Amino acid sequence: MSRTSPSGAITVDIIVYPGFKAMEAVGPMSVFEYANLHLQRKGQAAGYDVRVAAERVGPVRSDTLMSLEASKAFNQLALPDNAIIVGARHIDAALAEGRALVDWVAAAAPRIGQLTALCSGAFFLAAAGVLDGQRATTHWSVAERLRTEYPAVDVDADAIFVRSGAIWTSAGVTAGIDLALALVERDFGRELALEVATEMVVFLKRPGGQSQFSAHLLSERTTRPNIRELQAWILDNLHQRLPVAQLAERAMMSERHFARVFQQEVGMSTQEFIEASRFERATRLLASLDLPLKTVAARACFHDEAHMRRVFMKKLGITPKMYRERFVTTGVGAEAAA
Repeated sequence: MSRTSPSGAITVDIIVYPGFKAMEAVGPMSVFEYANLHLQRKGQAAGYDVRVAAERVGPVRSDTLMSLEASKAFNQLALPDNAIIVGARHIDAALAEGRALVDWVAAAAPRIGQLTALCSGAFFLAAAGVLDGQRATTHWSVAERLRTEYPAVDVDADAIFVRSGAIWTSAGVTAGIDLALALVERDFGRELALEVATEMVVFLKRPGGQSQFSAHLLSERTTRPNIRELQAWILDNLHQRLPVAQLAERAMMSERHFARVFQQEVGMSTQEFIEASRFERATRLLASLDLPLKTVAARACFHDEAHMRRVFMKKLGITPKMYRERFVTTGVGAEAAA
């Protein structure tokens, strides 16, 4: 980091504007505050100097009844080590009214240590041109729009968070906590990040490449009752082979029609859905239970441990063993790690 406070702490500006998502601001703020508390308990100085910044000093209304008091106006003369721009439910209005923030991002980008955008906050970075040629993510609901309006941005619509050089972007709301925990781990080590996660009773930490989606959520979003019922049945029968012919028969459709309808409704093929469901089950087992990998593979209904390893490498670029080391819950897994 290039611009620490006089105390040596890493300076972080959480940048808000009218209509910002309250939880996206408060979540990372809490992570940094708990990091400071745990450092002080160890007799060390606070690691982060966090401020709320806005176009003007004063209260800024969020998307809830809550307002945050901005103690600093963002400007070019007092850049933080890391500027975190939160998202908004109504990003159109936020961008229309936030031209000053876009201009500030464009001017600050070459000189600031790190730029971070949470959820739809990525649109401020994209509008400033700093995401051109960069890989980035945002909330799945606006990912296609980001890709369409800013074709120079390499949008990863599935990731929890993405780092591209000095630019970090995340998916919606709670993904900002994952990103903040990743920053604590980077800045002060895994032990402190785990202590913060335990204090907040959250996971440490979903890897950035983990999917924003779960099989259960995908089944809830399906509009056709017969496809939704079939998805629920698949989740209960992952131990079977589940060929397309069997699934089509269960849905009372021809194979060709069924494959087309399933793809339209779910956004993936049946085999992709089955693989994602087994993968999701494996991640839960790895995170919460101290089981041998061979047992995890069996319980997640993979053919064998090698099959599970291939799926993890394809989806995350890491092995199940590495996933377990990075992703520990505050329950059994955390106790075992301690």
